[in-house]
Amino acid sequence: MENIKVIVSIFAILLTCVAYIPYIRDTRKGKTTPHAFTWFVWGLSTTLAFALQLSAGGGIGSYVTLIIGVAAFSIFGLSLFKGEKHITKSDVVFFILALVALGFWVIAEKPIISVILISLTNTLAFAPTVRKSWKKPFSETLFTYILNCTRQCLNLLALENYNLITSLFPASQILVTLSFIIFILIRRSLQKKEIQNTTRY
Repeated sequence: MENIKVIVSIFAILLTCVAYIPYIRDTRKGKTTPHAFTWFVWGLSTTLAFALQLSAGGGIGSYVTLIIGVAAFSIFGLSLFKGEKHITKSDVVFFILALVALGFWVIAEKPIISVILISLTNTLAFAPTVRKSWKKPFSETLFTYILNCTRQCLNLLALENYNLITSLFPASQILVTLSFIIFILIRRSLQKKEIQNTTRY
């Protein structure tokens, strides 16, 4: 059983690397415009989640989370030069809320409260990207999110011990990422119809 966990973890790590290659490529080309607020908080919260998973006995499956954190910080660096330039008040509000949630994590004495706060932080960090994607649904690389959702499922399977502390973060990210994929598909479909109607008349 342990060997299976190792194989799943390695596959999940490889899938993570494959998932972010097109995202980084599209960002460099200017096709994808990552929001710096989102990716900075994701990098920070994911790294903290790795520490929590490892301390709670997550084992090798925890290292998948670490790789995700490194990838998120890499995209944050790119976003400073190639990312979304239009920052709204709501973006700032959600960014502050996410950092406040992380601040509470620092003073939280119970691991379960910590993982809840980190999961909440990651979800709040999605808000600026969702806001941006409402008007510009093609400004995100959908393939990356689809692979990430698959990888998050593998991440969950690769954990050596299952409890709320090790499982809540990947489970919540599966739900949030899947919701974002559906949101992007709907917005793209609607935008295509709007363009077709405009060109028709």
